[in-house]
Amino acid sequence: MSLKAADPGEGKPLDDSGRLAVAARSGDALAFAQLLELKYDLIFRMAWRWSGNREDGEDIAQDVCIRLGKVIGSWRADSAFDTWLHQLVLNAARDHLRRRSRQTRLSEAVKVHLLMEEAETMPNDNPTEALWDAVRQLPPKQCDAVLLVHGEGLSHALAAAAMQCSESTVSWHIHEARKRLKDILKAGGSHD
Repeated sequence: MSLKAADPGEGKPLDDSGRLAVAARSGDALAFAQLLELKYDLIFRMAWRWSGNREDGEDIAQDVCIRLGKVIGSWRADSAFDTWLHQLVLNAARDHLRRRSRQTRLSEAVKVHLLMEEAETMPNDNPTEALWDAVRQLPPKQCDAVLLVHGEGLSHALAAAAMQCSESTVSWHIHEARKRLKDILKAGGSHD
């Protein structure tokens, strides 16, 4: 008899996060705490990259942790827990952006304008941050695809599962993002 937890849908062994998620889904508070500890860095890293700043990344990560506690019971183990978690983070990041946009539309527009003027006069000494700044200027689906594939190192198939689209759609978003990024970076990051 094996001690490994199995994926109920596939009969495949679950990894550590999958086993913890199964236990947490059943109401095990210690397993949930261990799952959060195991996955918090991934959650925060994605949130920070998606939002572009630490404060929003922390807010999004906190939202994800709260949501995870409420929706862990909906994870059916028919996909990898990490794939489901990536999707949860992307949804929380999009929700955060929409909420923030509604609450502070005018003040954010002024702030962005001032930051763009300042950015034009100050060179960005960090090429990695300049690239992520450019990625954040992409349309949302292209930004998500680049974040998952190049930021998180997911395959196109895993990114497709997290984005709830086909693998070819992820490939198309990456292709289009590369073209746009060339233009944005040539323009010095001030592309609309």
